[in-house]
Amino acid sequence: MSEAVVTSEDSSGKAFAGLRVLSLESRRAAEMARLIEKHGGEAHVSPSMREELVDDDRPAIEFAHRLVGGEIDAVILLTGVGVKMFIDQVERHVGRQRLLDSLSDIPTLARGPKPVAVMRELGLKPTLRAPAPNTWREVLATIDTQLPVANQTIGLQEYGETNPSLIAGLEARGARVDRLQVYRWALPDDTAPLEANARRLAEGEADVVMLTSANQLNNLMVVAERLGIENAVREGFRNAVVVSIGPTTSERLRAMELPVDIESSGAMGKMVADAAAGSHAILERKKGLRQLLGGEPATLVVGGKRVPPLFQENSTDHSRGRLADDTRLQVLRDAVAGQPWADSDFLRACRREPVSRTPVWLMRQAGRYMPEYRAVRAQHSFLDLCKNPALCSEVMCTAVDYLGVDAAIIFSDLLPILEPMGLELEFAPGDGPVIHNPVREAEDVERVIDLTSVDALWFVVETVRKTRADLPSHLPLIGFAGAPFTLASYVIEGGGSRNYLHTRTLMQRDEGAWRELMQRFARSAALYLNAQIAAGAQAVQVFDSWVGCLGPGDYRRYVLPYTQELINALDPSAVVIHFAAGNPELLPLASEAGGDVIGVDWRTDLAPAWDRLGPNVAVQGNLDPMTLLAPQATIEQRAGDLLKSVANRPGHVFNLGHGIVPQTPPENARALVDFVHEWSS
Repeated sequence: MSEAVVTSEDSSGKAFAGLRVLSLESRRAAEMARLIEKHGGEAHVSPSMREELVDDDRPAIEFAHRLVGGEIDAVILLTGVGVKMFIDQVERHVGRQRLLDSLSDIPTLARGPKPVAVMRELGLKPTLRAPAPNTWREVLATIDTQLPVANQTIGLQEYGETNPSLIAGLEARGARVDRLQVYRWALPDDTAPLEANARRLAEGEADVVMLTSANQLNNLMVVAERLGIENAVREGFRNAVVVSIGPTTSERLRAMELPVDIESSGAMGKMVADAAAGSHAILERKKGLRQLLGGEPATLVVGGKRVPPLFQENSTDHSRGRLADDTRLQVLRDAVAGQPWADSDFLRACRREPVSRTPVWLMRQAGRYMPEYRAVRAQHSFLDLCKNPALCSEVMCTAVDYLGVDAAIIFSDLLPILEPMGLELEFAPGDGPVIHNPVREAEDVERVIDLTSVDALWFVVETVRKTRADLPSHLPLIGFAGAPFTLASYVIEGGGSRNYLHTRTLMQRDEGAWRELMQRFARSAALYLNAQIAAGAQAVQVFDSWVGCLGPGDYRRYVLPYTQELINALDPSAVVIHFAAGNPELLPLASEAGGDVIGVDWRTDLAPAWDRLGPNVAVQGNLDPMTLLAPQATIEQRAGDLLKSVANRPGHVFNLGHGIVPQTPPENARALVDFVHEWSS
């Protein structure tokens, strides 16, 4: 699905309108140049690769012997040139007709029109054909419905290089994969045009880069490395609009820590049209994002790697993990001095200062319990809503205005950060979030991409900026992200879980892989939250919603160090709320991990929990969300009991012990806010 924002064309109908467009197309270079120019672009097309037979033909000959010997149960053919090269390479060893007869005797699955065309020339017809857009995903989908492969040996004729995702998918379905690779992607004979395009990228003279193959990117980076301009080329990618065809090319870009701004599907003409329609808007968005985040940031080290915290002070001296309590509070005061929200009850409570009344906000205060939200959701999928900053701001501002709360939290979700990290995220109706390529084994951790920019999460940064602009000026805004353990659990389990079996298995079976995964999430979440702070959030909440499945010993060993790294890497000008739900015994350890405010869920009484936490933190919570289903008199009684228990102790932010449930009558939520304000005044 394209991520581009479609803009209107200029008066000539040519939407590129003079943008400098780079393409690495080889076979159809002339056609690509004509398409770019047709859409008003300045075309720079450089062939980037050619097919070259592998040096050793013995593996292909051995594959052919296994094929004619009946040892292979089915064959998947991915490319036309690969099929032709295979037949030409091995026919003199096993006999051409014998080889063709063997292919006719077993099921064959052709990925797209090119292998079909070559098979037709050979007098063969594929048993199955993967539908458009002919990616490895369609290959697996076809197998799932039409070709059982469990306990079968599947011959796989590969591209110029191996596709790990396809092999992993076949093996997950119980197949034994017998790989056939007869050619590789070599550099073109004349590399001068490719070198020229590499220099254009390095010198910032490219507005759009279009890739139709992951191998084009590989060869470009080989040339860039030879020229000594690899880092500059990477920066050129980040500043340009990057367009790819299909998920395989997108995966390679993300694995190389490069952006994917538009993922197109189908023919080359559609790719160019998608790029022309969306490029101007994306370039403006990237420019605005760089301006908002202040250019080159300072850095902090998290897990041995540098993380940009996106604030302009000396981050090493001001890391929140190094500050004494009184200094920390002064940093928070100084950060908001002169701002309209500086003396808000919410921020004063976070600093453990006296307040005019107990501040209150509610987790999921904009959600399915509100008819206004349901009306918006009827028109948009959840993920589409999360990617629409104007609607996100509207939804939250409507809730804030109705409830009368003392702080707003951006409307988003914990999981959009996973998409640019290489995870295939879907919010399935009725099933909640699903990760289609979960991390289950230690080697899978390398598929999780370490974020180095928030370009792909621009919509969340813009949601912060837009919501901050739309809110009443005195009202603080809260951003949020998932904690490393909760993000890791989603990715490992592939969705929700009752016992976190896969997570705890990986955690305890391979501590090295676990450490690497958690550090990647700590670094990426730090980058993400600091971007939200730079965009206008006065506080951020770190949600560790699933960590309650652990006991204190496992928390200390497998969670605390990484949550601490995340929190210590955050801009110290913002309040940090740390909410570790599910196990009251983890509260002292959560406080040790960090946070100005510790969220407490409903499973424990707030006053004794605060005593265990000590005097140097504020607390947030912790009315049972189900209380809001009771009559209003019961709501007031229980809220009053909770307020009495903390006895006006400075540092209490009233909240639920978890999010508002969808069945909550909206008037009950508003009545709770009114009661807390009236009682505490």
